[in-house]
Amino acid sequence: MNGSRHSGNSRNLWSVLALFILIGLTVITGCASQPLAPQKTIYESGLNTVRVEGDPDSTSNTHPTALTPTEVGTLLRGVRSWERRNVIHRLFSGQADRTRAFRDEEIIVLAPALSKALAQATSAQRIYFHLSHATDQGDEETTTGWLSIRGSLLYLSLSEVHDRHGPGPDIGKYDRQMPNVPEASASFDVTFEPEEFLAKVSSGGRLLAPDQREELQILYREALSAMPIQPGLDQDRKIKPSQP
Repeated sequence: MNGSRHSGNSRNLWSVLALFILIGLTVITGCASQPLAPQKTIYESGLNTVRVEGDPDSTSNTHPTALTPTEVGTLLRGVRSWERRNVIHRLFSGQADRTRAFRDEEIIVLAPALSKALAQATSAQRIYFHLSHATDQGDEETTTGWLSIRGSLLYLSLSEVHDRHGPGPDIGKYDRQMPNVPEASASFDVTFEPEEFLAKVSSGGRLLAPDQREELQILYREALSAMPIQPGLDQDRKIKPSQP
C-alpha cells in the first residue's frame, strides 16, 4: 500500500517537473522567435543623428507610414516647451514662456530624415533623433527624442529640449581615468498647439533611467487637415524656413 502511494507521488512530481520544463521551453522559444529589430542610421552629421531602432514599448506601430517632410515639419512646428517651475519659483517669476521645441533650422535637418525613417520603419520599430550644436557661450545644446505612429496617433517623446550643458569631454586633453559625470538636465514641460489635437500628455521615464521623458500623443491627421502647411521642405521645393 505504501509502495503504491510512493509510486503515485513520484509520478505526480515528474508530471509537475515536466510541465515546468515545457513552460520554460515555450518561453525561451517565444523570446528567440522575436529578436529586437536592428538599428539603421538614416541621417548622421557630426553629433546630429536620426536612426530607426527597436521599440521596447510597442510591436504594433503603424509603420511604414507615408508623411512628407513638409507634413512632418508642420507637426514639429506645433510642439511647445517651457521650463518647469515649482510654486515658489512661479510666485516670484511667474510661469515660464512657451517656446517652439523645434526651431526652423532644426526642422530643416529633422523633417526629411524623419519622413524617410517613417517610410522604412517596421511595426516593431521607432525613430530616434538627437540634435546637438555649440552655442555662442561655448555650451552644448541638445534635443533628444523618439517618434512613432500607432493608428491615428503620433507618439512624440522628448528627454531633452534645447538643454544647455558643458561640452562633451575631449579625452585627448585629459587623463582617461577621469570620471565623466553627466550634468542633470533641466526639467521641462511640453504640449502641442492647437491643443484640441492633443490626445494625451504623459510624464515619466524608465526605471533607473536618469532622463526625463515627456510624451505627446497627437491626432496628427486631423491636425494636418486644420493647420496651415509650412512649405519648403519637400525635395522638389527649395528649402526656405518660414518666419514664426
